[in-house]
Amino acid sequence: MAFTEGFISELVGRRATIDDLPIGKVTDFLVSQPDATFPTIDGLVIKTAQGLRFAPVDTVTDVDHHGTVALTMAPREPAPSDERELYLVADLLDKQIVDVDGRKVVRINDIELANAGGRLRVVAADVGVAGLLRRLGLKSLGKRLGPGIYRAIPRAMIAWDSVAPIRESNPAQVRLSVKQSKLARLHPSELADIIGELSAREAVAVVSALDDETAADAFEHLDVETQKSLIEDIGTERAADIIEEMDADDAADLLGELPEERQSEILAEMSDYTAGELRELVKYAEDTAGGLMTTDYTWIYPHRTTEATIRKIREIAPTSEFIYYLYVLDKEDRLLGALSLRTLLLALPTAFIERIMQRDLVTVHPNAPAIDVAATIAKYDLLALPVVDDRGQMLGIVTVDDAIDAIMPDDIAKKLPHFTAHGRLRAGGVNAPASAGS
Repeated sequence: MAFTEGFISELVGRRATIDDLPIGKVTDFLVSQPDATFPTIDGLVIKTAQGLRFAPVDTVTDVDHHGTVALTMAPREPAPSDERELYLVADLLDKQIVDVDGRKVVRINDIELANAGGRLRVVAADVGVAGLLRRLGLKSLGKRLGPGIYRAIPRAMIAWDSVAPIRESNPAQVRLSVKQSKLARLHPSELADIIGELSAREAVAVVSALDDETAADAFEHLDVETQKSLIEDIGTERAADIIEEMDADDAADLLGELPEERQSEILAEMSDYTAGELRELVKYAEDTAGGLMTTDYTWIYPHRTTEATIRKIREIAPTSEFIYYLYVLDKEDRLLGALSLRTLLLALPTAFIERIMQRDLVTVHPNAPAIDVAATIAKYDLLALPVVDDRGQMLGIVTVDDAIDAIMPDDIAKKLPHFTAHGRLRAGGVNAPASAGS
């Protein structure tokens, strides 16, 4: 095959021939595995007198230096559905993509192909001015302006393994897992920035390419208006799945921004336990301890030994986001005390929790203003502050990052580090308080 490397703009519109007789023109290139590092071209779409026809790549015998494509046989099959396949021209040219390594949204002007071992492969996306000139047929004009000027034309190529196409999700396909999606290589805040740059339709396409957990992490970094817009566009069932994976306080804040009817629709799609937890959290004003708290904390009974507690914590750790402190509760969920992981690890294996726990605790009422919560956390150097009601029952905790977020301007709060880690392990849904005490 004479073609070694080049761009699809140099091949689109070129003649397709059999025994040097023209049968049509090349209109597109089909890729069935676009997530491969450098995917192979599986076939060409040829515009013939009978309509668009699919020519498998193994029927291509040559692509000469003029771009003419020689075939061994006339293509007879119609072009496959674009629901499962990626069409380089129709799906990508002039479309926005996510440059995963550059962490930005760019527009594809051309696509580079290369002949590797007799197979045409997609190697890079051209997002620069040079690709645009090539598409417009002005490449020769650039050269006539002078070699120096032509070489000065910006060239911006993105290797294909850093390209994440934005296209409509096919419901028949299994959603990409977090390990499979190129978008999952981005930090949630970077994903949120990218989603914020896209049109509503494109943003939905990006969210559709993420698993629920990754989408939830990104949602927590989006502004309220973008969250609400996406919730309306992605459908009730998917919205419920994503909100269930969000931290409880963030999930409650989002639900609190929605009309009551919409809240009810989404909560109805969740598990009874998760829906019940969120209904309780939504009742509190956003700028109070109750509005800031999460129900994801680890509690234990006082009668357990440290050895048994450590063993139990190893089992429940993957399901709990926050294990800064262990809270000691009685059968009625009343808060009796707390201890740090350091205290637990340094105690004798046979020591009982009630003997080593701290009883004199700093707590806060769910209706306490956010500014008071932040001041209390700062005064006592706490990583988390327990929230208890008038009966002394444990309702949740407010973490230091959420307390700071509540009193800081939004533009500053978004730049501060958070305890929630990208790619965290979750049990599924808003976490119940993890118990090491039963």
